[in-house]
Amino acid sequence: MKNIPPVAFYFASVLSFVFANVSKDKSLSFYYILLVLGLVFFFAGMLKRIRTKR
Repeated sequence: MKNIPPVAFYFASVLSFVFANVSKDKSLSFYYILLVLGLVFFFAGMLKRIRTKR
């Protein structure tokens, strides 16, 4: 996790949001899981970017 660039976290976040939107009609619980996962990836990328700028 230390060598992963912040852009990879942002990309994973976008993919998670897209898959959440696609699966919204099929499974509501899977939608919320992917939504939370997307938020986690987004904030992980943001924290990684803040820490590497110092």
